[in-house]
Amino acid sequence: MKERNFLDSIMEFEQQLDSMQKQFRELMGFVAEMTEKNHSLQLENHHLRKRLDEIDEQEEKSSSNQPPEKKQNTVDVGEGVDNLARLYNEGFHVCNIHYGSIRKGEDCLFCLSFLNKQNV
Repeated sequence: MKERNFLDSIMEFEQQLDSMQKQFRELMGFVAEMTEKNHSLQLENHHLRKRLDEIDEQEEKSSSNQPPEKKQNTVDVGEGVDNLARLYNEGFHVCNIHYGSIRKGEDCLFCLSFLNKQNV
């Protein structure tokens, strides 16, 4: 190997090392940023779960004062309407005319009026 080629190879290798070092610093910065975001999201998630538990406890206390059949009807109706709305959003009819058939991307006035009646 000639001396000139050897020096060129060393200079090229040095440039590659510099480039890799720059990429490594960028990657470390990205990892640090993602770690920070992950930590903040974990804290937020913890606070939201804690708040949700508090709300659930309050609802249990308030619902224990209602008669049993009234509690059951309230939960079932809300859950049923939510399920129908989910089915409608997934592309199925929920009206009594075309129930269960695929909507083919168009809105159905019967379904919408049915869902609006249930939400009132």
